[in-house]
Amino acid sequence: MKEFFKLLSIAIIGGLIVVGGQHYYSTSNINITDTEVDNNQQSNHIDLQSVNNSKFTNSAYAAPELKTAANKTLHAVVYILTEFTRKSSVYDDYFSLNDFFGNRSSSVLMASGSGVIISSDGYIVTNNHVVQEADKITITLNDKRVYNAKVIGTDPTTDLALLKIEEKDLEFVTYGNSDELEIGDWVLAVGNPFNLTSTVTAGIISAKARNINILGSNSAIESFLQTDAVVNPGNSGGALVDTDGKLVGINAAIASRTGSYIGYSFAIPVTIVKKVVKDLKEFGRVQRAFIGVTIADVDAKMAKKMDLDKIAGVYVKTVLDKGAAQSSGIQNGDIILKVEGFEVNSPAELLERVGLHRPGNKIKLSILHNQKIKDYNVVLTNEYGETSLDDNSGMNAMVRSGAKYEVVSNSLKKSLKINYGVQVVSIENGLFKSAGIRKGFIIQTIDKAKVSTVKEVEKALESSNGGILIEGIYPNGVRAYYGIGI
Repeated sequence: MKEFFKLLSIAIIGGLIVVGGQHYYSTSNINITDTEVDNNQQSNHIDLQSVNNSKFTNSAYAAPELKTAANKTLHAVVYILTEFTRKSSVYDDYFSLNDFFGNRSSSVLMASGSGVIISSDGYIVTNNHVVQEADKITITLNDKRVYNAKVIGTDPTTDLALLKIEEKDLEFVTYGNSDELEIGDWVLAVGNPFNLTSTVTAGIISAKARNINILGSNSAIESFLQTDAVVNPGNSGGALVDTDGKLVGINAAIASRTGSYIGYSFAIPVTIVKKVVKDLKEFGRVQRAFIGVTIADVDAKMAKKMDLDKIAGVYVKTVLDKGAAQSSGIQNGDIILKVEGFEVNSPAELLERVGLHRPGNKIKLSILHNQKIKDYNVVLTNEYGETSLDDNSGMNAMVRSGAKYEVVSNSLKKSLKINYGVQVVSIENGLFKSAGIRKGFIIQTIDKAKVSTVKEVEKALESSNGGILIEGIYPNGVRAYYGIGI
């Protein structure tokens, strides 16, 4: 028994020694490990903090600094108040009762919008719809100075107008480059919504080359910048600027079921604005260039039918006679891929690119023809198939009439069951307005002679020395006759 207890005691003591040693070493190892983990955790914490700090200092991730852009723009955006006369009769859109009953009472209505000063000597760009048919245009600067404005020219096909006030050393917005904008870029909208003058909102570029079919013209250029910057009635004609405070667009429209902003606003790209302003300054009218084709989107169905590698470009439905495309060898069924190196994947993009040029300009089109890409040099023409610029012949008649015209669309001719005519697309002070002719009227004959082109209308008005008789029809089917003294 003594030997047994002796052995048991030795075993217990030995076991305690082993357990004690393991505890000692394991405790030491845990402590070291804990220290390493703590060190790593501290190191990781520092690294993460450093990364987080770098995100806030890196311009790619930081919220944009918008105060500078806002301050640059505020004094260059103006408040526009227009006065126009609307006669009381519901028949005014169809014919003038002056022909039968003499002068009637009229009421003066007012509307407001925004404009952007683009030069120190008082040139202001705005929307055509802000000033069309206005009898008087009043400009109020951000510092509350007030001026009467003169209309230099308007262009309904792009919804732009150029005004002028007599002043010098004005603050103005410099042009940016809308081509360089990318989806997600920050922009500011500056204008006067709901008569709240000098209002600035911010958003991003949501889409480019957006066609919303709002201008209602078969020759209209709709290639809007879409943003989520808040825009409301009164913002029309105001500035869309980038984070440097440079003009990248003119705010023009909202998509809304309520009449107020619900998330979508649209601006005319500054590339179009620059071209239209230059034309209006030089000619008083826009020099529109045409390829001479009818076009359509390339969709998945068409791509499969034509065995295309990808869905891209704009489909040429018809090459028009005596147009630029026909002269260059472009054929029905070709696909236009690029204009001057810029990819075009919708009719809106193609119209925008071509619209930046004048008749007589030569441009390069990259076209898919018979499964091969080929470059074509195309000399653009005007709507009459001529390469010359529109001079002032017809301008006197247009100025006196106060109207602008375009050929009636095929769909409207079909609905009215007519074969020819020229539609009044805008009207300001002049002989037409005085006679009671309203926007939308389709001129079919002048002194019993049929008119089918804008040129024929201008020549007929220019060559008339006395009174003329204009006959036509309104889009609702009401026929009208006007006697006008030239």
